[in-house]
Amino acid sequence: MGRLGGVATLTVSSVLSKRTPNRAQARMSKAKSAPPPGCTIDINDPQVQEAAIRIQASYRGHRSRKELREKGPPRVLQELKDVVLVEGSAAKLECRVSAFPDPFIVWSKDGKELKDGPKYRYVFEDPDVVALVVRDGELSDLGKYTVKIKNPFGETADSACIIVEVPAKISKGPDSVKVKKGSTVTLKAEISGEPAPDVGWLKDGEDIEEDDRVFYDIGDTATTLTIKNAQPSDAGKYEIFVENNLGVDQSFARVDIL
Repeated sequence: MGRLGGVATLTVSSVLSKRTPNRAQARMSKAKSAPPPGCTIDINDPQVQEAAIRIQASYRGHRSRKELREKGPPRVLQELKDVVLVEGSAAKLECRVSAFPDPFIVWSKDGKELKDGPKYRYVFEDPDVVALVVRDGELSDLGKYTVKIKNPFGETADSACIIVEVPAKISKGPDSVKVKKGSTVTLKAEISGEPAPDVGWLKDGEDIEEDDRVFYDIGDTATTLTIKNAQPSDAGKYEIFVENNLGVDQSFARVDIL
């Protein structure tokens, strides 16, 4: 009986020791299960609710963009806009598009295709934006630019203008001349500017009053002063000036009557 009782007692004690953790073990278990400080989230906290709304909105936006890219031919979401290009600087035309698979892009100016290179640079800033950079601006860059966007499902196009602004300039001034009395004097200057510059002629610092004998013509790229039946009084210093909102230029010539 003693032996059996001892065995029974040992068995129950062993079972109890396996099933019932001691206080140290309980404290360790509790320590492991408790979250670290600052890791709890109160779903009633307004900041937590606002963050959750932002996450949901971001996901919906991502999903809607993905669905949009998977449907139909290319579309222009934000149109090209006219831009002003100042001589010597660069200008950029850009538009936002929707196209999937990635589209084939072609830029053209006044119907002529533009090749990607030092002068014209094709730019892809992100999957939805296509742009053209025009470098080293000059008056000849003025015109209508078109982007054609094409993928296997179709194509679309959009256009805008580059407006070039060039400071008023005299690229070649008039030459000084010596003529005989009664001859015809012609003074010519080559000019440029966009907007088209105002042009004026002066003699010895005074505005020239035109008549049938002394007058001047103004063209797109040149201006000419004509003096018919030149007289000694026509001798002097002649000045041509050009001006627009971007700049002023002038040049001089001497007329001698023999």
